Amino acid sequence: RSWPSLLQRAFHSSRQMANKVERQWQPPAGAAASNEGPRLTLYNSLLDEKVTFVPTGGQASRQISWYTCGPTVYDSAHMGHARNYVSFDIVRRVLEDYFGYECLFVMNVTDVDDKIILRARRNHLLQQYRAEATDASQARAFAQAAMESATAKQGQKVTEAQSLIAADDLVLAQGDKKDVRSRREEMATTLKNEQHKLGRVEAAAVALQCVPAAGTVDDLLAACGDYVADALDKERGHLVTDSSIFRAHAAKYEREFMEDMTALGCRPATVLTRVSEYIPEVVQYVQKIMANGMAYQSNGSVYFDTQSFRGCGHTYGKLKPWAVGSALLAAEGEVNFDTREKRCPMDFALWKACKPGEPTWDSPWGKGRPGWHIECSAMASSILGQRMDIHTGGEDLRFPHHDNELAQAEAHYHHEGCHQWVNYFLHCGHLEIEGLKMSKSLKNFITIREALQSYSARQLRLMFAMQPWNKPMMYGEQTRFEMKAREAQFKNFFQNVEVAVRNVGDPTGSASRWEAAETDLSAKLKATQDNVHTALCDSINTCAALDALGELIKATNIYLTKQEEAGKVCQPLLLGRCTAHVARILSVLGIIAPSHDSPGLGDASSQPGDDRMPPILDAFSAFRDDVRGMSKAQAKPCDILEACDRVRDTTLVDLGVRLEDRPDGKAVWKLDNPAVLRAEQAERAHIAAQAAIKKLEGQIDRKAKEAEKLAGLAALPAVEVAFADKYSQWNSTSGGFTHSQEGVALDAKAVDKMRKEVEKARKAREPLVKKLAEDPDYLQTLQREVETLRAQLRSLAVE
Repeated sequence: RSWPSLLQRAFHSSRQMANKVERQWQPPAGAAASNEGPRLTLYNSLLDEKVTFVPTGGQASRQISWYTCGPTVYDSAHMGHARNYVSFDIVRRVLEDYFGYECLFVMNVTDVDDKIILRARRNHLLQQYRAEATDASQARAFAQAAMESATAKQGQKVTEAQSLIAADDLVLAQGDKKDVRSRREEMATTLKNEQHKLGRVEAAAVALQCVPAAGTVDDLLAACGDYVADALDKERGHLVTDSSIFRAHAAKYEREFMEDMTALGCRPATVLTRVSEYIPEVVQYVQKIMANGMAYQSNGSVYFDTQSFRGCGHTYGKLKPWAVGSALLAAEGEVNFDTREKRCPMDFALWKACKPGEPTWDSPWGKGRPGWHIECSAMASSILGQRMDIHTGGEDLRFPHHDNELAQAEAHYHHEGCHQWVNYFLHCGHLEIEGLKMSKSLKNFITIREALQSYSARQLRLMFAMQPWNKPMMYGEQTRFEMKAREAQFKNFFQNVEVAVRNVGDPTGSASRWEAAETDLSAKLKATQDNVHTALCDSINTCAALDALGELIKATNIYLTKQEEAGKVCQPLLLGRCTAHVARILSVLGIIAPSHDSPGLGDASSQPGDDRMPPILDAFSAFRDDVRGMSKAQAKPCDILEACDRVRDTTLVDLGVRLEDRPDGKAVWKLDNPAVLRAEQAERAHIAAQAAIKKLEGQIDRKAKEAEKLAGLAALPAVEVAFADKYSQWNSTSGGFTHSQEGVALDAKAVDKMRKEVEKARKAREPLVKKLAEDPDYLQTLQREVETLRAQLRSLAVE
């Protein structure tokens, strides 16, 4: 059976199954509607709608079980992974720290998988090839053949996606069907991704053609190394027999992933499971599924029997019924989708028979290794049993991985009556860049470590918290701009309140009576608390919760401004309640660390202690010395003001002190991270430099155009010469000609025409005449000015 025939068979089977699947979900006991106020709901992928959350132990239980699909450690983690793990870390923190649940959090590490095997093998073979290949002409021929094969293969995938979309369009033309429409939308996304991959293949082919004839093997591999590695794997992959190659590869990226999660501030799992450590449990799990009649052996491999599973009263494809049977939608997860060993194209591998060039383990069916999906079912069941509260993962894992997980678990626990292994399935939306999902296969990703060079972990967490966790998110300039604006709002809020409270001084000596302004702010705080609670109950809607905090901040800022304008003292206890609530919610989200003293963003809230006083006193002493010295020298006032600016912009910045000038002439100080203050200075300097550059460019453009215009006028002949081809006998007294070129005296009509032409020519030359009358060397002066401005522009560009 060829790939296209299997594809079409699976496609038509999926249509039939999608029409038959009715999505069902059994609410846990105690999930009935209540009039006791908002109750926690979660967006459940099993229904694709929000449902009331109730733990397996009942409404009163505070214990919840949670399994999350961890990394497949074959490459560096990217921002798409960060979006998934940080977003669910936020959800977990809200459940634990806000709603008070105790969470048994299990995460797996996939260290045995097709992707790991292929990447480790290809890297090894490419490194070997790079060391051994000495004939560049042979390497070029091999690379060209590899590119031809890759182009044909990827082109076929694009064609297949287009054909399947066209087939769905025919069905939809006969009447709208929800599942077909959903599959068609997802296939359109898949087509875009496949076209992107084809574009990368074609770009690599062009890069290869651009390598000069004298290019080295390294030059050739730099152009298309990935595709050469694919070709090497097909040719020599079976010769890689050292299992340490695969273990070392997985271990390297697992260690890197864990370091990334720590850097992002994600809480560690309660239990960490690795596939390589659970092989016996996987084998036993497969054996039980076979004993229950829902798996079969074929040539040393074991496959899940989807038809038998359905025949036993179970539903296959609960999460994404429209994708069942689609080879393209399963392509990344089902490498062996087109195998001839399956009874049905929708069946999938539980255990894969050994092949040359792969790590293997012993089993009742011979040497082999686990399939991708079985690992999670087996490991999660070994820790959490036949029912769990929450299962999470990325949107791209819905099908086939999570649908197959559910099927395996239900088949395993068939005689225990299991029809709902997971109560709440949560999927994190894709992180998109330039309209495409950020992924390793598309090679359009930014690693977590690269992102952390530009943004702090707090900024990335805040950026993710500002988006609905279950919706796609665009990683673009607008998103990053909004994040920085929100961070600045929180930072300024804490600092402004700190300044206001500090200005009150000893609260026992100031009026504490509440007036209308305090009553209004207190009411706004109560409304914010209610709004935040409602938002977090609404499927952990952190973006709405942050918006509610933003409204409280605006109300507090208005209160501070009005109190200052009226000359009234603010109420520090009330302000403390407002900052405490904002800080508590930000702490729950993991954006700031819990603080019982001075809430705020990081170091900005800390007071100078003894360890910070000496350098501050040194700075004050040095500034005093400067001012005294300038006073004795009878320095100009501007020199003293420059010294004041230096201490504000340099000395205090290095000490982490932000000194802000106020319109009333009084300055206020705020503590902040010196690196942040320097970055702000650098940004202001950059903006000022860009403005200066833009101004210079405008001046250069105007003066260059003027110089060009005047030079053009200077090149024109004098008026009496310009019309020599039409007139003769110039009269300097009248400023005109008296005769035609042929020597005939001009009549009155011809004189009028001549005078109009001469006047027009004279007006055209008038700007140059005026400038030269003022400065005979004006053209040279103008050219020097242009050159001076260009030199200034070059110096700014270098800076």
